[in-house]
Amino acid sequence: MAAYLLKRLLLIIPTMLGIMLISFAIIQVAPGGPVERMIAQLTGTDVGATARIGGQTGDSGRSLQQGGQPGADSLSSKYRGAQGLDPEFIKQLEKQFGFDKPAHERFFLMMMNYLKFDFGKSYFRDTSVLQLIKEKLPVSISLGIWMTLITYLISIPLGIRKAVRDGEKFDTWTSGVLVVGYAIPGFLFAVLLIVMLAGGSFFQIFPLRGLTSASWQELPQFIRSFNPGADPSAPPWSWLPWYWKVFDYFWHLTLPIIAMALGAFTTMTFLTKNSFLDE
Repeated sequence: MAAYLLKRLLLIIPTMLGIMLISFAIIQVAPGGPVERMIAQLTGTDVGATARIGGQTGDSGRSLQQGGQPGADSLSSKYRGAQGLDPEFIKQLEKQFGFDKPAHERFFLMMMNYLKFDFGKSYFRDTSVLQLIKEKLPVSISLGIWMTLITYLISIPLGIRKAVRDGEKFDTWTSGVLVVGYAIPGFLFAVLLIVMLAGGSFFQIFPLRGLTSASWQELPQFIRSFNPGADPSAPPWSWLPWYWKVFDYFWHLTLPIIAMALGAFTTMTFLTKNSFLDE
């Protein structure tokens, strides 16, 4: 058993390397990229856009014109929208984003940076990727933990009950409901939940965004009715008792968890049933 687990763990390394290599290759051949994006920003602009690259001022827009230098056509043809720009300026852009190095060297540098937890800078958010991960990771972990817990707590008992009553009416109609639910795409099911239960067209039962209520108006009516003397101008989490904070937290998580757990719930239920029948 230990040898099997060790073998499976060791297989993770080449698998991850293969995935990263394929992803890197796809990104390299795909159209667009940071250089083209910067060129698109620079085309037709002057000081505001060019200052980010070389600090040009005054007539910088005219300094980007290629002016007929040798090799300008071949260099500018690499990037969409680069016609008319100074090839030296394009080389400067390539150097800034690391595209002056061959692909295998860029891949090696990327791997070395990943080992140091340096994921670079987001070209669209203009901030560190690691900082963006730190901002979003707590929410992702919270959703993932509660989705997994609820999925297991419901699907495993249901799968066992379906196995015990295999072939009966209960097994038949629950299988039909599960298959229909599994056939609905997760994003479409999420939209339906918003329309039906988050104030889209029918009921305003659950919140549309956030993990907690930011104001008195965002609190559910159930909580407001139990706290009539509260100050509406104060943030709810500054005066709410802990049990109402827990309720408010799960009230916000309800719709996202239901939307995320739909596919996993069906899969786990059938896996549990089949495993129980095979015993």
